[in-house]
Amino acid sequence: MWTYEKRLQCPVNITKTCPKTASLIISQFGGPDGELAASMRYLSQRYTMPCKEVGGLLTDIGTEELAHLEIICAIIYQLTKNLTPEQVKTAGFDAYYIDHTTALWPTAAAGVPFNACEFQSKGDAITDLHEDLAAEQKARTTYDNLIRVIDNSEVLEPLKFLREREVVHFQRFGEALEKIKSQLDAKNFYYFNAEFDKQFVKK
Repeated sequence: MWTYEKRLQCPVNITKTCPKTASLIISQFGGPDGELAASMRYLSQRYTMPCKEVGGLLTDIGTEELAHLEIICAIIYQLTKNLTPEQVKTAGFDAYYIDHTTALWPTAAAGVPFNACEFQSKGDAITDLHEDLAAEQKARTTYDNLIRVIDNSEVLEPLKFLREREVVHFQRFGEALEKIKSQLDAKNFYYFNAEFDKQFVKK
């Protein structure tokens, strides 16, 4: 059962448009380390996770990443709302505008469209959790980069919130990895697939 409230996890109230800023932040929508890839990664991996608690964690974080996707999209929408053709041309937003006007479409800041190759679901608990740890660090680095080059406080506040959540998710995935390892043969947990090679799982 889903309960949906029509409010963002972190408020977004941007009063001044800036398509240039939007063209950078859009990477956290459809870029290689963005929120769309994160949500799909975790919500896909959860099904084969051998530990129910870790599967639940992936469900919770994957769902939260969808909420973060909403925040990013709200930022981009507000930064590009009511643009004039002149603003589109002078802010380097023209190529995106030609294909999508100001609609939201998942792409990286470099213009590479989102595709499912941006994330992996391997069916191996150790492999997937290491990918998740790396994904959170890469997303945190992207937010660091955005925070360094953006000077609009109305944009920075939600970006700082999102960066903090990447740190928390990294910590939770670290705990999840230790939980999975505690259920395996300590001499062998890097040498087999815990989800498939059941004979190595502690009884």
